[in-house]
Amino acid sequence: MDRRTFLGAAAAAVAAQALHPRAAFAAPAPLKPMAVGLLVSPFGAPEATLKRVHDMGFSNTFLSLDGYIGSFTKELAQQYRDLLDKYELVATCVEVVRPEPLKWNFLEGPSTIGLVPRATRAARIDALRQVSDFAKMVGIGQVQSHCGFIPEDPADPLYPETVEAIRAVAVHCAGNGQNFLMETGQETPTTMSRAIRDVNLPNLGVGLDTANLILYGKANPVDAVDILGKHVRSIHAKDGKWPTDPSNLGEETPIGQGIVDFRAVFTKLHKLGYTGAVTIERETSGPQQIEDVKNEKVYLERILADVLA
Repeated sequence: MDRRTFLGAAAAAVAAQALHPRAAFAAPAPLKPMAVGLLVSPFGAPEATLKRVHDMGFSNTFLSLDGYIGSFTKELAQQYRDLLDKYELVATCVEVVRPEPLKWNFLEGPSTIGLVPRATRAARIDALRQVSDFAKMVGIGQVQSHCGFIPEDPADPLYPETVEAIRAVAVHCAGNGQNFLMETGQETPTTMSRAIRDVNLPNLGVGLDTANLILYGKANPVDAVDILGKHVRSIHAKDGKWPTDPSNLGEETPIGQGIVDFRAVFTKLHKLGYTGAVTIERETSGPQQIEDVKNEKVYLERILADVLA
């Protein structure tokens, strides 16, 4: 299953077991600081997916929307506005990473992921503009994506090209009143910091994926906060282990079974004034995914209660 297919298929399978929706739904309350949310890919089953998020006790969700590229319409935006209201959810961010090809490994990843590869750059800029326009219609203020293996050498010709591509997306998002967030993973924190400086737009920030930094062997997320913390505007709570095979990423694990020190990450971000969501991302599928997410929600909320006390 594609790494971005999250809870969509599972939601349809378990919808019959979900709690009955309330007779009437109030507008969602403003999110509490560092409220725990859930990343989902609702394509194909939007109502079943968002109902499952609500029934699992989440107040907010992060929408991965690759399946809709080329078909973002006003009617679809209205459907999502209605569903978010119905299930009392705040959508904190949208994301697309396609079109294909995308190879999530060390050998083919540099030439296929993000805005770095020339062959897919224009199409991905277009897809990000599409999802930004859609998010504006729904009322979502942040757009996120992987920008790719940004060259560490600023003299590499791909570096200034990537900076200009990021700037093009960020400018479009700014026109829609949105932040554009670079998701951590393929680049070192220093390289990402340099790109932010060189793009030089106030709406460009960081989507901190706590595990990706480890899975790609780029940094410990606790240390990465020292470099990128002031730019962090969203968090993917995910766990994992360092890569031991130089061809493939490290192993993603359930939260609490990898090496991410969530207490240290959250403590540093809280001191820096971060008040956004903490979004669980579990890159697996089926019943085990649902069980993992339930356990991870409890785990994270226990830590956050101490950090925010």
